[in-house]
Amino acid sequence: MVDLPDAQDQQRPRPKPPAAQVKASSRWVAIVTGAISILIGVLYLLLITVLDSRGPLRPPPPEALGYVQMDGAASAPGGAAAVPPPG
Repeated sequence: MVDLPDAQDQQRPRPKPPAAQVKASSRWVAIVTGAISILIGVLYLLLITVLDSRGPLRPPPPEALGYVQMDGAASAPGGAAAVPPPG
């Protein structure tokens, strides 16, 4: 026969874990969370270092912006004249 808990056992409040167990569990959660945040920070710094080592950004070519060459002058998609870049 299987010993099933009766209704009286189900209504009885469960004992709380000792404070030492709760404190140890909280401590491990804090350590793991801190380690993850430090790992994310280091990965971010590595990513920024790699991206910065590629040099300065250059503007995209006019074709990427939708400008087309018509009669020797650049023209914007709507027909308005394109403003040349400074320099």
